[in-house]
Amino acid sequence: MKAVVVGGGRMGLPLACLLAENGAQVTVCDTNPAVVAAINRGAAPYEEPGLAERLIAGRDAARLDATSDTAAATAGADTVIIIVPAHLAPNRDIDYSILESASADVGKGLRKGTLVSFETTVAVGGTRGVLAPVLEKHSGLEAGADFKVAFSPERVKANRVFEKLQETPKIVGGYNDASAEAAAAFYRTYLGAPIINVKTLEAAEFAKLAGMVYRDVNIALANELAAYGETLGLDFAAVRRAANTNGEANLLLPGVGVGGHCTPLYPYFLVQDAVRKGVPQALATAARDINDRQPARNIERLQTYWGPIAGKRVHVMGLAFRPDVKVEVLSSAYSLKNALFAGEAIVTLEDPLYSDDELRARGFEPARVGRDPLDAVILNTAHTAFKGPDFALWRSTGLEVVLDGRDCWDRGVVEAAGLMYLGVGKGA
Repeated sequence: MKAVVVGGGRMGLPLACLLAENGAQVTVCDTNPAVVAAINRGAAPYEEPGLAERLIAGRDAARLDATSDTAAATAGADTVIIIVPAHLAPNRDIDYSILESASADVGKGLRKGTLVSFETTVAVGGTRGVLAPVLEKHSGLEAGADFKVAFSPERVKANRVFEKLQETPKIVGGYNDASAEAAAAFYRTYLGAPIINVKTLEAAEFAKLAGMVYRDVNIALANELAAYGETLGLDFAAVRRAANTNGEANLLLPGVGVGGHCTPLYPYFLVQDAVRKGVPQALATAARDINDRQPARNIERLQTYWGPIAGKRVHVMGLAFRPDVKVEVLSSAYSLKNALFAGEAIVTLEDPLYSDDELRARGFEPARVGRDPLDAVILNTAHTAFKGPDFALWRSTGLEVVLDGRDCWDRGVVEAAGLMYLGVGKGA
């Protein structure tokens, strides 16, 4: 099996390594020369548990290499997997431009009999209506007849990619039955995960989006209930744990904001298309609005109980969108910064995973709580390094208030140090 993975990013490269580990001859295609060079010398271009070892093993076994020439690699491939980013356009609709560019490159080298599987999350109908025609245009071949087209959504998490790739059921759907069956056979053999064949491209696309909308709505529900609990002076964390014990409820965690590649982005793919089709998704739309507003809502709460933030030194702890993972895509740190700037605060940030230069490159002024004079701290990311801090030291440097955005700190300990404590879902 000669396989090509188009997109050597945080999801594509681990997938390529696992395919090689299971016996495929794999070429990774990427437009970034630095990524290509790193793969070819056996150096992981980013951190992911198990990646460095598998990358070296694949290279040493001569089953894994990389190139920037996607068309040439595709010409020798039995299977091509496309896993490059899809972004939001300014109107909050899906932007297919990167996917279309990658598909055009694949089409230029596409030969009869090849299976092309898309793993990037798209709107329902996107594979058949947008991407397959690009393959046809640049190859002169007919989808479903001359080559097979499948959609099999990526369903993994950074820092747990290999575990999720092997354990999470792989959903597949095809342009036609033959395409779906070919994708199921490929992933069953070279990935080893359980397979769920939902038959059509559209069913597979919808399955991914439905799962993302469920998560977003669940978080929004938790955020609304937490806000209600705040007004009652209750601790929603305890309420949530109690509610989840009946085997029916599964409330997720509220927080100061929602970040990452998926949850803040993919629900819009469904919401926008549903409006065009005349079936607006009121619940999904409301959930996006609630979660998008969480950073600003919490800054408003900070000002209600502490006071105006104009001229105050407000420090955000954590740029990454998940604890102990160096990825800041759509992190709520950016929304917090915007809300703080709107209140004319002086904003600083720290994150143990990023250097000061990296923070400046992302628009943040570095500082350190306990070292630099600060007035308020907002916990955005529950990094291990941020747990159990010396609150008395913080108070001695002039700090007045902490906003615990991730239910990470003990309120009693914070208040014993002389600091005001505010927490998401906790009465003031």
